[in-house]
Amino acid sequence: MPLMTTKPMFDLAYDGGFAVGAFNVNNMEITQGIIEACAAEKSPLILQISKGARKYAKMNYLKHIIDAAVEEYPELPIAIHLDHGDTVDLVNTCIRDGFTSVMIDGSHHPYEENVKVSADAVKSAHAAGVVVEAELGMLGGIEEDVVGLSAEEYEKNVEKFLTDPVQAADFAKRTGIDSLAVAIGTSHGAYKFKHEAKLAFNRIEQIMKTCPGLPLVMHGSSSVPQEFIDLVNKYGGKMPNAKGVPEDQIHMAVSKYGVCKVNIDTDLRLALTAKIREVFATKPSEFDPRNYLGPGREAIIGMVRRKLHVLNSAGKAEAVIRQWEKLGKPLPSFYKK
Repeated sequence: MPLMTTKPMFDLAYDGGFAVGAFNVNNMEITQGIIEACAAEKSPLILQISKGARKYAKMNYLKHIIDAAVEEYPELPIAIHLDHGDTVDLVNTCIRDGFTSVMIDGSHHPYEENVKVSADAVKSAHAAGVVVEAELGMLGGIEEDVVGLSAEEYEKNVEKFLTDPVQAADFAKRTGIDSLAVAIGTSHGAYKFKHEAKLAFNRIEQIMKTCPGLPLVMHGSSSVPQEFIDLVNKYGGKMPNAKGVPEDQIHMAVSKYGVCKVNIDTDLRLALTAKIREVFATKPSEFDPRNYLGPGREAIIGMVRRKLHVLNSAGKAEAVIRQWEKLGKPLPSFYKK
């Protein structure tokens, strides 16, 4: 199955009570863990590459790793997506690199500038058959190059930073975007909140009314499972007060509202790091990378399989393939039955 855009995925997800997991990739083991989990659960998926990942691993390496995954699992619907692209130049570079979906994040700009940069990105991407996600509103936390508000400031003034439903309608109309990343109370990183998170479901409902049919995206949606925090801390780490978005709230957002894409990065890092720390602590003579990266990869497989059930996307791969076919796209011969 060739790489596809997110359109057939979101066409089904919006009214289908599920969302597609968008997992950040930085190296081979992380990519393998994501792909093997999705293959086991028969789930569509989005592989995200950030500006930081491009710098760390180099795009040519990441693209060939993804190409290998596509070749090995031709039955999986996969999109490759730019996460938090900050300039139209980067968007254009990623289009040339073979991305099928891009994000232009102008949320840190004044509104009119966000509209302009997003519209410019849409013009370039749509001409190449690539879909565009943009962001409106402001999230808290820090992750790679994305620096939001502190947990204290964000929680204290959260209503002020949520996506405005009326503005969202104007934004979508003037830019022509294909999906919208919304600020609904989530936050980047492992230290998202000082208190329990509470997503603004009423705000999602309002946006769905002003922007009917527009696929919504949740950033900053890792749940930071306590068992992995405990494992990190048990084996020499220091992550006090780490807190994420409760999985039951994520499940509600995707099953009852128009959230079609959920970004997950921090949880993958936690799973990988926790298992590597465990190996180093319990087997101090170990120096073979395969013997600590392997357990880390297995932890990622388990983490992703768990997320796919939270997102209700397990078992949805073939339905997405069929939707792709309805859009006039070619399918592998084994699907033409």
